[in-house]
Amino acid sequence: MAEAVTVEQLGAGTHACLTFTDPDERIDLIAAFVGDGLERGDRVVCFTDAIAPHTLAEELSQRSVGYGEAIATGQLRVTDYTTTWLNGGAPSARRMLDALTEELSAAAAAGFTALRVTADMGWATRPHAAAQELLHFERQIGDLAPAGTLTTICQYDRDLFDAVTLAFAAEVHQQTVAAQVYHEDPLLRVCRQYRPPGVRIAGELDYRHLAVLQQALAESIRLDQHIHLDLRRLHYLDGACAAAIVRTATQLPPDRHMLVRCGPLVDKLLRLCGAIDVRQLRVTPAP
Repeated sequence: MAEAVTVEQLGAGTHACLTFTDPDERIDLIAAFVGDGLERGDRVVCFTDAIAPHTLAEELSQRSVGYGEAIATGQLRVTDYTTTWLNGGAPSARRMLDALTEELSAAAAAGFTALRVTADMGWATRPHAAAQELLHFERQIGDLAPAGTLTTICQYDRDLFDAVTLAFAAEVHQQTVAAQVYHEDPLLRVCRQYRPPGVRIAGELDYRHLAVLQQALAESIRLDQHIHLDLRRLHYLDGACAAAIVRTATQLPPDRHMLVRCGPLVDKLLRLCGAIDVRQLRVTPAP
């Protein structure tokens, strides 16, 4: 069974998987993985399927990954399966492994000592994809490169894959990547956000989870220069928690800020609690 780790704990040379249902969390973790690789000086390649390459590139850029400079220098490449791995045909494990071997050779020729790859495994759910191709690919990828030189995250959408395939993914990978979760139940999820650093909250947040909110904000204050609070998927916020958010912002030093992204109802409540008059709290309504 794969060891569960946060993205910053992912070791060099690891073959890891990311299973997800929240698309925002998925991109957040990919952005953290890509950003860490760029900062380490690795070559980074993103193979995408459900998200168009230009859309993924924009998402990475919005999360301050340094996409523009990295793409210009050749350190980062974002591409899709149709043109790179599938080449107009049915999914083939051999073709995909060969493509990764070429990426390793290109990275070494360009002077990079390590390669990071993140891959959307949605191709395996296509009508002509044979189940054994996915099994063969996942079992062979670890043998492509010397230890520590190839780090991979394979992305599995829980809404696309069946329970048997997800169990196989957990077994064949060394580690499974997930966000640090402060609270999760059917109505509320509070977790760490990595790029930009802060906290993401989805669902319904009220006074009963005030302690969880305070814990998450306190950790962000400890770890991050500025606190990015993502409330775009928050459907309900009560006055006690809104006041706690504004109060936390007012207690920050003058050179630090809380930046909030949220919908119009949450925005209105935060402003009623004083956000409009608080210099440290910048509320950005989500589109």
